[in-house]
Amino acid sequence: MLQNVVAVLLDGVNPFELGVVCEVFGTDRSDDGLPVYDFAVVSAEGPTLNTRSGFSMRVEHGLERLESADLIAVPAGAHYDTRTFPPEMLDALRRGVDRGARVLSVCSGVFVLAAAGLLDGRRCAVHWHHADALARAYPRLTVEPDMLYVDEEPVITSAGTAAGIDACLHIVRKEQGPEVANKIARRMVVPPHREGGQAQYIERPLPRSQGDTVGETLVWMERHLDQEVTVEQLAERAHMSPRTFARRFQQETGTTPYRWILRQRVLLAQRLLEATDETVDTIAGRTGFGNAAALRHQFVRVLGTTPNAYRRTFQGPEAGAEAGTDAA
Repeated sequence: MLQNVVAVLLDGVNPFELGVVCEVFGTDRSDDGLPVYDFAVVSAEGPTLNTRSGFSMRVEHGLERLESADLIAVPAGAHYDTRTFPPEMLDALRRGVDRGARVLSVCSGVFVLAAAGLLDGRRCAVHWHHADALARAYPRLTVEPDMLYVDEEPVITSAGTAAGIDACLHIVRKEQGPEVANKIARRMVVPPHREGGQAQYIERPLPRSQGDTVGETLVWMERHLDQEVTVEQLAERAHMSPRTFARRFQQETGTTPYRWILRQRVLLAQRLLEATDETVDTIAGRTGFGNAAALRHQFVRVLGTTPNAYRRTFQGPEAGAEAGTDAA
């Protein structure tokens, strides 16, 4: 039963990520018939901590408060990807898991859980900006860079900033049911469950050629995304055999011609959905997908969301009135 919740802080904590945990678990909503959690904020580095935003806070509890927690949350903070963490904090987290507590990280708080060894052999989420650094530093875990949160019971990790809300509501939903989670979400004026994952928020420039062999062909491909082309046709433009062209393309871009074109088409569709009012059918034609159904299929596969949902995210809820339906 989820009752006793603790947020454990280090110097340089991010106020927003801390606020997410406080808002979900530290606010008394008993007037709505919602559960009241025994919530506390704990310092791992003395009673006075600085925040990343330039103000300090005084924290009443020390690490001993973790010993009775059902859920221990670790919010993000400054330089968690490079700093070392107090051994006594890591020990307290390990003891918590050993006795049956859950642990939750918000954004870069995942580095603390990784340092404690709690993610060895587990999948985890983190803000896409930190994904590569986390994977390099801790090769025994598996980073899921597109996920808003990952539940590897008893360890739950979330991606950047607002994804902490998704993870917290997931824990409430899991422990106390969807009705409680939905009521908390309504009080917070947030969706109980968001569509898609982190992928739609990641800027992903495509790898450019690392050599001169296929560079001119890449430029041509980028300018003719609306056209269907084969490897044989591209090879002819590059004055190579199809086999040689495919090998050189892989060597110089790190991917295949088909995957390169597909990702470039999705990127162009993202830009058009963000910046224009063109219909989804029109965008599908301009990007070489042919029709809205094909564009939608690739959008869901690559980004985990639909074209119209993506447009609403980046243009606002009133956007896309002329863009057709997601089922199109």
